Amino acid sequence: MEKIFKQNFNIREGEKLFKASQCYLSTTAGPIAGLLFISTDKVAFYSERAIKLSSPNRQPVRIHNKVVILLVKIKRANESQNTKRPSWEYREIETVDNFDFWFMALLNYRRTFKYLQGTLSISAQYLQLDQK
Repeated sequence: MEKIFKQNFNIREGEKLFKASQCYLSTTAGPIAGLLFISTDKVAFYSERAIKLSSPNRQPVRIHNKVVILLVKIKRANESQNTKRPSWEYREIETVDNFDFWFMALLNYRRTFKYLQGTLSISAQYLQLDQK
């Protein structure tokens, strides 16, 4: 999975991948299957399937859905459940510019959330050191 992460996202020197997990990104058009990556710098999502779009010259182009959220832009991460279906758990990431990203059907919700919380904690400590 590290190879997929490095091929599809800009990786800063020294950046390390902590966790990768299959999941779904919840969107208004429905859930999108893909991979969630948690690194020392970012939380990223890469869709399993490409979508087909038309380019300006009307040629079909296939692209993957990608989401990149820098850790310094994350306001909070929350755990949530569907009240109608308690077995459906979600992980919400809210950014400082008030965007919400919902991830569901993670193979191990607790472990993924633990990695996310730990990464955010480390990021906050580095930010405090930089400001001193």
